[in-house]
Amino acid sequence: MTPDTAPERRALADRLQKAGVLTHPKWRAAVEAVPRELFLQPGVFLPADDGRWRPVTALGTAPEQWAEIAYRDESLVTQLDGHLTADQAAEPVAGVPTSSSTTPVTVVGMIESLAVEDGQTALEIGTGTGYSTALMCHRLGEDNVTTIEVDPGVAARADAALETAGYSTWTMTGDGLLGHPRRAPYDRVIATCAVRRIPHTWVRQTKPGGIVLATLAPGSWAYGTGLAKVIVDDDGVAEGRIIGESSFMQARSQAAAPLGGDLSARAAYADSERVAKVPPTLLEEWMPAFLAQLAAPGAQLVRATGDDGASLLYVFDAGRESFATFVENGSGWTVRQGGPVTLWDDIERALIAWQDAGRPDISTTRLRVTPRSHTYWIGDTPALRWEHRLV
Repeated sequence: MTPDTAPERRALADRLQKAGVLTHPKWRAAVEAVPRELFLQPGVFLPADDGRWRPVTALGTAPEQWAEIAYRDESLVTQLDGHLTADQAAEPVAGVPTSSSTTPVTVVGMIESLAVEDGQTALEIGTGTGYSTALMCHRLGEDNVTTIEVDPGVAARADAALETAGYSTWTMTGDGLLGHPRRAPYDRVIATCAVRRIPHTWVRQTKPGGIVLATLAPGSWAYGTGLAKVIVDDDGVAEGRIIGESSFMQARSQAAAPLGGDLSARAAYADSERVAKVPPTLLEEWMPAFLAQLAAPGAQLVRATGDDGASLLYVFDAGRESFATFVENGSGWTVRQGGPVTLWDDIERALIAWQDAGRPDISTTRLRVTPRSHTYWIGDTPALRWEHRLV
């Protein structure tokens, strides 16, 4: 027998309200009404001690324990490697998470930031488990919500969960770039996945005065990403700012391919060597990592271990065949760079300008989206302005 999780839902709403992300009474009503456990079928993967993932299924778990898992304040992985679900594994397995139910504090904080009003229409890019879809259906009415999911299996499970929860909405499988022609333009567009750029098709499908909300990872990093909120004008240009830190899985169409092969061989032939003016370990902080992606959007930060057990740090831009590699020298760091682009020079320049400006928060970043480019800037400092051309 499935237990009544109404107490867990009320407790979740209380925690979200205390955290300051749940403020509108109609969103609170949605949180209290939508059972998160329905959107975790057939199960989840919980982290194991050895870096593997332990499958936990709804059918194989005591109802009280399943409810406890479902209402944890954390993201719950529902798929590995683009195909594996918890009911297909009996023992802990290795794998890369490719679908999850994002932590409720992130989901609710994001949908509250949409500033929706009664009767408005919304397009969601990335249905995922369907939990956020259900919250929006409860708030706006299912006829006003359209959702797109690129993975047919994930979409099918989300549809089943939405139907069980009592919601029927426009759910489509596609590349996440086009909405249903009978629904566009929308008042609100929200992406529940991270993208390197906001596709201008999203802007074109948003009414003038409407809002597009998406997590931006200009370099496809797993962290150092920002939640962009832009307002569309009459000319199809969107402008706004990064309103805070945000973390979502990469949209599959925009995710950078992981670097393979012998990394030391890739960085064997340097064109220059010097002392780094700022330590590369600064990139372990959220805002510096975001700045690095703005300064070198094609770059990836890679950590590795040498044959002698020493920790190694690299920055690679495979598209431009350039690299920077770092060695701690006792009093600081030495950087070696190779290729047509001096990656660390570009990143370092941005980090120094940011420090000189007083280390402003990520929410000071402004953004303008046109059909041809994304332009970011912080204040009036020329070194803190970047244009990422799309064509």
